[in-house]
Amino acid sequence: MEPAPSDVRLAVREAIHALSSSEDGGHIFCTLESLKRYLGDMEPPALPREKEEFASAHFSPVLRCLASRLSPAWLELLPDGRLEELWASFFLEGPADQAFLVLMETIEGAAGLSFRLMKMARLLARFLREGRLAVLMEAQCRQQTQPGFILLRETLLGKVVALPDHLGNRLQQENLDEFFPQNYFRLLSEEVVRVLQAVVDSLQGGLDSSVSFVSQVLGKACVHGRQQEILGVLVPRLAALTQGSYLHQRVCWRLVEQVPDRAMEAVLTGLVEAAQGPEVLSRLLGNLVVKNKKAQFVMTRKLLFLQSRLTTPMLQSLLGHLAMDSQRRPLLLQVLKELLETWGSSSAIRHTPLPQQRHVSKAVLICLAHLGEPELRDSRDGEQVVWALPGFGRPEVLRACPMLAELLASMMAGVKCRLDSSLPPVRRLGMIVAEVVSARIHPEGPTLKFQYEEDELSLELLALASPQPAGDGASEAGTSLAPAMAEPPAETPAEIVDGGVPQAQLAGSDSELDSDDEFVPYDMSGDRELQSSKAPAYVRDCMEALTTSEDVERWEAALRALEGLVYRSPTATREVSVELAKVLLHLEEKTCVVGFAGLRQRALVAVTVTDPARVADYLTSQFYTLNYSLRQRMDILDVLTLAAQELSRPGCLGRTPQTGSPSSNTQCLPEAAVSQPGSAVASDWRVVVEERIRSKTRRLSKGGPRQGPAGSPSRFSSVAGHFFFPLLQRFDRPLVTFDLLGEDQLVLGRLTHTLGALMCLAVNTMLRAPGAAVSRHLRPAQRACCTPAGGPAGRAAGSPVLAGGRGRARPGRGLQDAGTEGPAASAETQEQAPPTCVSLVPGGLPRTTPAGSKEGG
Repeated sequence: MEPAPSDVRLAVREAIHALSSSEDGGHIFCTLESLKRYLGDMEPPALPREKEEFASAHFSPVLRCLASRLSPAWLELLPDGRLEELWASFFLEGPADQAFLVLMETIEGAAGLSFRLMKMARLLARFLREGRLAVLMEAQCRQQTQPGFILLRETLLGKVVALPDHLGNRLQQENLDEFFPQNYFRLLSEEVVRVLQAVVDSLQGGLDSSVSFVSQVLGKACVHGRQQEILGVLVPRLAALTQGSYLHQRVCWRLVEQVPDRAMEAVLTGLVEAAQGPEVLSRLLGNLVVKNKKAQFVMTRKLLFLQSRLTTPMLQSLLGHLAMDSQRRPLLLQVLKELLETWGSSSAIRHTPLPQQRHVSKAVLICLAHLGEPELRDSRDGEQVVWALPGFGRPEVLRACPMLAELLASMMAGVKCRLDSSLPPVRRLGMIVAEVVSARIHPEGPTLKFQYEEDELSLELLALASPQPAGDGASEAGTSLAPAMAEPPAETPAEIVDGGVPQAQLAGSDSELDSDDEFVPYDMSGDRELQSSKAPAYVRDCMEALTTSEDVERWEAALRALEGLVYRSPTATREVSVELAKVLLHLEEKTCVVGFAGLRQRALVAVTVTDPARVADYLTSQFYTLNYSLRQRMDILDVLTLAAQELSRPGCLGRTPQTGSPSSNTQCLPEAAVSQPGSAVASDWRVVVEERIRSKTRRLSKGGPRQGPAGSPSRFSSVAGHFFFPLLQRFDRPLVTFDLLGEDQLVLGRLTHTLGALMCLAVNTMLRAPGAAVSRHLRPAQRACCTPAGGPAGRAAGSPVLAGGRGRARPGRGLQDAGTEGPAASAETQEQAPPTCVSLVPGGLPRTTPAGSKEGG
């Protein structure tokens, strides 16, 4: 049994019947007003549930009924146009998507030019002028769950983008100005800006929104060839909105990310053409080229290699966009490599038209201009590359990394092929690119200079080689070529013949020509062995290389880079600190590595300094574990001592890795550099006066400036217990292979020295005094091991006194007796005193308290 129809359905059914059959203007007007209350706030107001039912189920049939009744006679049933205005309000105030579809359906269904067609077309133009298209797209930006929503969206997408075509076909010569493509797509771009602003407002209000429909509209419009109309208005507006709002930037990034792949090329091409500079392009695209494979192909391959439509400013925007962010910068180097490979291909030179060759040459020069000086400086410390151009003087020796050597090889092959060409423009391109590449990569070497006629193209290419202004984090390029070319050469051009050989040398004999005495020897003092394996860039990569790698060079590179990575990445180190300490403690030398012990020790110290509590607990627990050699146990003590020294050093919260020989006494540099005379300092009049007095004062002798150490909290004081107490817990408990109080007195002496050093470094920290059990040992050698611990402990206290439970003794009396007298005398001296706790207070006598007792008043 079907449910009874609702009140809204009954009212709509009666209204449609009245509108279809009635010829009474007053009755039609009253009927329309009764339906209007479901759209607005007319009296009596409808319930929200009734409004929702009317909008979702009955609005389109009502509009179709109104469109079918449209005629001159029907509109004249009421005077003064009251009926026409009420009729139009249904299309302009109801759900915009349904009104738009009914309007387009009525226009497309008209048989020919008629009153109804023109009236509906004018109503559609009014629909566009009043911003209803933006309301339509805003409704699609909300998350919809109704059935058939996908089909509705596809229908709307086709109608919105193809509206000028549909209206042009139907109206022919009577077409309205609003429906011309150049006018409509500009209006559409303005509506897109309004929709994006509404999305931003919704996000700020905590509401979810989606820009996928707007992305599809943008992509479809660009595929139809309307990039210039829509992006010419959209890009400047978005550039102004994104300049000071990060939320607008995120919305723009999302807008381009959700463009369908089939439309990505058209959208990106239009954006590159419309964006004014790489900064604007970066704000609109973000890191899309890194995330989207289609966008990466379009930006790094198709626009650069398969097309030559981009102008020079567009090329600068595209390549500058790749150079402005650290995540996109590897793509710039990859593009430069592929450009030089194409530029140096003899087949491409023969079969590529000249405009495409100019396009690739401009891209190469722009990429070189964006290469930073640090990148070029790092690249120069590598292998040798001999650059010899036939017929252009002696060979030139350059130094380059493997990647840069490959770039130079491609460039030299292209120069050779172009110089052999019979076309002057092709030869000129080779000469200009060769000059720029040599000047950028090797500026301190001999200047490569060709003789060619300067024209507008050559001047433009040389201008492109100049470093571009840095913006938004872009690294500055290297030395500009233009100033270098403006300087006069060492020899005049009249004296230079055959590419740089002086005439004086040509006038000599054949033996002089064959001699190489005039060649300047190249400085080979800084040569380094070329490593085939690259050093790891992360701590986890170092761990993997040290544990699983069979490549000896990669293993050595990981060991040498580990200390610096630990100090530079403390957070990543703390995640794997214990595992890394275990790897280093058990690390064995796979091959002959210079300074292996020092590298391993410094890496262990760096890990312990970075995560002192956990690593110290692990090392101290391994000190009394089976299956360790005496060398490994002594290494643990050395690492604990060096780490404690590093942690207690004032003003040394972080360290740069050592590059010299392994040494445990390396001092940390102060954080604040001392200002030099003549540097930029604050303009304080006292400083000026003191500087004048100092410059005019004559001193017979002058010592170096003395600056007291900067005070800072000791990082060791909070973790001293993790270093000290675990070493004392089991020193008198012999193991199967390790007996400190037996045959292993060498390790015992190192242990007591370590404990003394820890007491010295843990100033103002409560620590238990060592030596109570060792000083009463029966063997003199074991009793003597505790003597070195008294020195560091005494230096920490100022006047060291180790007292028993009954009184105070002379400084060092107990330790001296333990090392020199017999067991009986030592026992009498100590009087069987309980263990004591020593509070190290600088500048005074230490206060001693028997363990388990309370201090007196």
